[in-house]
Amino acid sequence: MSSLSEDDLTHLARCVELAAEALEAGDQPFGSVLVAGDGTVLHEARNHEGSGDATRHPELELAQWASRHLPPPDRATATAYTSGEHCPMCSAAHAWVGLGRIVFASSAEQTAQWCAELGAGASPVRPLPISEVAPGVPTDGPVEPFASQVRELHRRRSDRPA
Repeated sequence: MSSLSEDDLTHLARCVELAAEALEAGDQPFGSVLVAGDGTVLHEARNHEGSGDATRHPELELAQWASRHLPPPDRATATAYTSGEHCPMCSAAHAWVGLGRIVFASSAEQTAQWCAELGAGASPVRPLPISEVAPGVPTDGPVEPFASQVRELHRRRSDRPA
């Protein structure tokens, strides 16, 4: 992992805030921020799986937004920040759209382990690292203390009655 800047840490903190907002709304705790190469925040998203559509991941929303609003050169220099490492669906969308770097607070492996420990049930897809799905996309993560904060959000979700 390369060294992260203060801006990187600020964007990751916002992702954790968005993940907490998702949890408070009854969704799984995931949040993401898309930032232009010049540092401008372009788009924010949080999980909306509670709508009944299990594909409403914030990372997929960022990729779809970028495909509609950014020319390919701008996509390539943008960074996606997210509270949890992209799932295979979101990793593929990120690569197909041509977005740049991904910085994640917690890894897919960590999330799978936490969900197992908390009795939250397994994901319907294998928790592959981004590098296995989109090997050309540069990544940084997991990042403490954000990973611990995300784990706490998953713990809070598992404590809720079904």
